[in-house]
Amino acid sequence: MSYQPQFPGMFDPGQGAVPAHTEDSPRDVRATLPPTQKQMHYAASLSLKTGAPVPRQAQKDRAALSEWIDAHKPKPVEGPFSQYPSSKQVAFAERIARLKRRDIPQECFRDKTMMSRWIDGNKPR
Repeated sequence: MSYQPQFPGMFDPGQGAVPAHTEDSPRDVRATLPPTQKQMHYAASLSLKTGAPVPRQAQKDRAALSEWIDAHKPKPVEGPFSQYPSSKQVAFAERIARLKRRDIPQECFRDKTMMSRWIDGNKPR
């Protein structure tokens, strides 16, 4: 036997509940949320670095500001070690290898894509 609590009136409009959509409003309209302080600070620092001003509309909408940030953030630097797996990836692979009592192929330590494939193929289920 299970106990299921009853909450009468929980979804009444008088209690603050609002319908997800009404017959008058379209279903694909998303609610605009204000940007977070962290987003605003990062956008301001990017604006100073790139010289591109943050649009007013983006300062009011979280999704719009996120798109502006993605368009203006610096691209990752491609260096001689950019193809090597990360230390966390190697540690995770070594933990899997210990559990499965297998060796990790040496070429996996030189290519992050191969390491990822090895991890995916050997993950404990």
